[in-house]
Amino acid sequence: MTFTPDRRPFLVASAIAAMVGAACHAASPSPAASAGAIRAVAAASPSAPAQVQAPPPTEARPVSEVLHGERFIDDYRWLEALEKDSAEVAAWTTAQNDHTRAVLDALPCRAALESRLAELMTVGAVSAPVTRGNRYFYTERSGTQNQPTLLMREGHDGQPFALLDVSALDDRGLYALDWWVPSPDGSRVAFGLSYAGDEMTTLHVLDVDGGTWLPEEIPGKVGFGGWAPEGNAFLYTRLSDPANPYSRTVRWHELGRHHRHDPILAEQAEPSRIPYGILARNGRWITMGLTEGWSRNDLDVVDVGAWRRSGEFAPVPLARGLKGRSDPAAIIGDTMYMTTTVDAPNGRCVAVDLTDPDPARWRTVLPERADAVLQGVSHALGMLVATYQKDAASIVERFRLDGTPLGPLALPGIGSAGIAVNDDRTEAFLSFTSFNDPSSIYRVDLADGERSLWARPEVAVDPSTIEVRQEWATSKDGTRVPMFIVHRRGLSLDGENPTLVYAYGGFNVSLTPNFRAERFAWLERGGVFVQVNLRGGGEFGEAWHQAGMRDRKQNVYDDLYAATERLIELGYATPKRIAVLGGSNGGLLTGVAAAQRPDLYAAAISMVPLLDMLRYHEFLMARFWIPEFGSAEDPEQFAWLRAYSPYHNLREGVRYPAMFITAGENDTRVHPLHARKMTALMQRLAATTPDAAPVLLWVDRDGGHGQGKPLALRIREAADLWSFVLWQTGACADEGRGAAAAR
Repeated sequence: MTFTPDRRPFLVASAIAAMVGAACHAASPSPAASAGAIRAVAAASPSAPAQVQAPPPTEARPVSEVLHGERFIDDYRWLEALEKDSAEVAAWTTAQNDHTRAVLDALPCRAALESRLAELMTVGAVSAPVTRGNRYFYTERSGTQNQPTLLMREGHDGQPFALLDVSALDDRGLYALDWWVPSPDGSRVAFGLSYAGDEMTTLHVLDVDGGTWLPEEIPGKVGFGGWAPEGNAFLYTRLSDPANPYSRTVRWHELGRHHRHDPILAEQAEPSRIPYGILARNGRWITMGLTEGWSRNDLDVVDVGAWRRSGEFAPVPLARGLKGRSDPAAIIGDTMYMTTTVDAPNGRCVAVDLTDPDPARWRTVLPERADAVLQGVSHALGMLVATYQKDAASIVERFRLDGTPLGPLALPGIGSAGIAVNDDRTEAFLSFTSFNDPSSIYRVDLADGERSLWARPEVAVDPSTIEVRQEWATSKDGTRVPMFIVHRRGLSLDGENPTLVYAYGGFNVSLTPNFRAERFAWLERGGVFVQVNLRGGGEFGEAWHQAGMRDRKQNVYDDLYAATERLIELGYATPKRIAVLGGSNGGLLTGVAAAQRPDLYAAAISMVPLLDMLRYHEFLMARFWIPEFGSAEDPEQFAWLRAYSPYHNLREGVRYPAMFITAGENDTRVHPLHARKMTALMQRLAATTPDAAPVLLWVDRDGGHGQGKPLALRIREAADLWSFVLWQTGACADEGRGAAAAR
């Protein structure tokens, strides 16, 4: 559980994945048509589809502005306020939530589905342990717990001892354990808590032997940078002003000193450049970093001994102004092993002499591979362990410190793997999961590769009933795009099966095989689950990522349409049975898909999304993402964003897919205004379109961007999602008729 800088995209993609988990583009509307869509005149009380009552109306309050010569009239800017600042926005949200509850709760498949999901989601989970001497720290959540418990064993097979039960901190289970890091001797654990999904982490310190919390309490969205070897001090980051997401600082804390007196080692000077610090395990060096988006960063190093002796904190450049991303993997003595994409888009590992860190003298230890992407390197006793990704699946290999191969580590199958190691032993813990293999922890001896099962949750399904295949589509520009197709073994793929397409496509995030028990509620009903690896992600290295960002963002959407059309071409699916799902950046994806290709999808689910791409950068922490998307403040970048911004590309008279849009009122990443405004506009356009599909909004008032939700809220959220998809792909009505006939 070592610290890594908070370069997370505005969605941790796995939080959404945990819930699911042949025509040209529609012609882009002219500027006048688009502006007209935003300003469309509301029809008087149109009739809604017979099965769904009309949604509550939304008042239009026009706001006019001119951006780079184009006039826009936004009728729903008043919905950009948070509920705490606007009673009328709160009332509007309540009316929308009530409407959504009335619609979804009345679906004939809802009750049985929610009951099955409750069975499936009360499945336990366990993390790989972090070792400190003979102490093994890990988290585990029993089937009915809202949040995981931090546990410790003396010895890998010792009796578990509960150190921190986060679920007991409040009656509703809204506290979340964001991170935890044991001290070098295992006598203390630093940990971060947040509440109701706000991610405003507060740092605490636990005395392991005494079972008590130390007086340390540091607020401000804290990240951890590493313990001093003596366990009496640590490096951390926090916001100087919790209300300002661009006020991150790097600080040094000594136990017993109030955090107000902690020296500031670095301060954020620009919104899109985020400072962070990492203290080496040996305490000899601090690596100071400054990120700029998800493609590059700067790194400096600081000699801790010299700093403590002289009082002068003097960073020495290590990797400044280079085109690529560099991340420390381990420091042994004065040598840093570092992964980097500088001159290596698929990644390589270099050794850097920290007393002379000039890039010209970096020594390549693990060269870039053409067939696989280097995901990370860690240091075990006498060796490096590298995790690669090939065709969106994991490979783990071992090397001597000079790069001499020691052979691959055998995995249980084709899937997603992680490895937890320690530099004082060859004992390691392998995490592995796949679409048909529950997330399991194996104890491994890296010296000989032998492994034994350490922990695996019991699941209420038979994974062997699931079949997985990988298929490839050809995108508009000829790029080959892979996708995993998951369904019940023996299912006839005849085009009549409800199909859910899930994708993300951004921020260098890779979508790899994963097991989600709740997905079986879909697969058991004959549903097909498709996970697509779009450009913008990290599945094929930095070049793949950059091919789907900024002025190349349309490639991401073209990849999605090509994958969907390939499913249709193969006879696996038909548009009336296809739904598309995404969250955060993936929510933007599904919003764009609904606007650009309404002919391809029966339904689109857009969770905690960005949708107004001309104003996104003005809210919360969104300026962090300008390196990925661009900003409408710049004329050239405005043109990119204007071309696909979902909120600005809806048109009157088009029958759009059914939409289910979600937001979190406590979201500190993506403002709920996007979901609110898009819902209001789509509902108004639907009101003027014959046989329009429903548009529903759910704003979670006890949630944020998706992290840390208690079990009951996760079950309700999953039931909402899956019942909506079953309904709109025709499977819910079929099930309802079957249930009625059975009665």
